[in-house]
Amino acid sequence: MTVLLLRLAGPLQAWGSAARFVRRTTENAPTKSGVLGLLAAAEGRPRSADLSDLVALRFGVRVDQPGTRVRDFQTAHHADSGRAMPLSERYYLADAVFVAGVEGEEEVVRRLHAAVDAPRFLPYLGRRSCSPSRPLLFEGSLTDHSLEDALRAAPWQASRWYVRQLARTAAPLSRSSSDRAGSAEELDILVDCPPGENPDFSLRDTPVSFDPRHRQYAVRDVRTSYVEAPQHDPTAHLRRAAAPGRPAPATDVF
Repeated sequence: MTVLLLRLAGPLQAWGSAARFVRRTTENAPTKSGVLGLLAAAEGRPRSADLSDLVALRFGVRVDQPGTRVRDFQTAHHADSGRAMPLSERYYLADAVFVAGVEGEEEVVRRLHAAVDAPRFLPYLGRRSCSPSRPLLFEGSLTDHSLEDALRAAPWQASRWYVRQLARTAAPLSRSSSDRAGSAEELDILVDCPPGENPDFSLRDTPVSFDPRHRQYAVRDVRTSYVEAPQHDPTAHLRRAAAPGRPAPATDVF
């Protein structure tokens, strides 16, 4: 089996599993239907295309930066009559970062990797208005490790400002530098529950058809765990001051 990992980062994301009518909610992490939709779009599949090969992939996600839930109100008009539609309420995750993975046969996964690298349709993070702010692929995106091992071993993708914020928040809570050195951020992991095991929760999140005339989704069982994020030095981005009389070296600003 081969695993493809995707970095899902953007100003806004929206991953609905039970959104209906005028209230469009979002889950706290990317859904299988949303990520498989992104992969299908990268391959250029029409919405009526068969999804059986994608549905067979095992799916998992790691929450590297949970983000903040925000609410927006939107209006729309009927395309034919021009009449105003009911005011809709839409929820998003702001400033979130996730690592999502799919596991399956090598040929299928490598084909998807090539499609994401050169997508036929632009990818988006759950809704068309939610564009990625960073490349979906990163070093180590394609691996022969199991899905769980790949999610645990992937580099922490959180933004640098978020890592520094965590360090500042954690410092006053620790009594000594040794306490701080031993503390680590715990990252939630959610994966498809293996057959025969008891799930932690379930979602109607497995796409059967993306056809807008007859969308269908089946129930997906999920198991949860966590992994400790790698330690980050909050001063690692700083550079040593230049010697007297020499210009200071350039440094990045984040």
